[in-house]
Amino acid sequence: MKPLTEQEIRAAFVNCTKGEAKRLSVPRDLADRPWDDLDYLGWRDPQSPGRAYLVTETGGRARALALRRPSAGAVQMRRSMCTMCMTTHDGGVSLMVAAKAGKAGQQGNSVGAYICDDLACSLYVRGLKEAGPYARLHETLTVEERVERTVANLAAFFARVSA
Repeated sequence: MKPLTEQEIRAAFVNCTKGEAKRLSVPRDLADRPWDDLDYLGWRDPQSPGRAYLVTETGGRARALALRRPSAGAVQMRRSMCTMCMTTHDGGVSLMVAAKAGKAGQQGNSVGAYICDDLACSLYVRGLKEAGPYARLHETLTVEERVERTVANLAAFFARVSA
């Protein structure tokens, strides 16, 4: 993923208003992110624990989603699998819900997916971050194939939100 600026990130949101995008918290450490190892930029809002954000590149341009996630007390401590990267966690996966883009979102329609709580799918897939014992099921896929699968799953989620 190519490095993005705060302005590019704010302009990329497809499921919130420009005013909401202007007010949300963007990470201050953008220059320090491992951009070459990221398939998407994901972060949780430190000022609002129920909010998270995803930014990816689609068709040569940045696209971003605002997500809602359960509060810390609502997270269950059972083993779950992320639908983006297929990493399993003990209590480290949450249902994240995105309002649909456009009129459907204004009417309250949304799309959800179970995603790694820390939004570090790119690092898990590449083996740069460990999710604990038995987090990665044995697969015959190469790292490149796992990255492609994660990117495809992410693109499908963005498409469902944008549809």
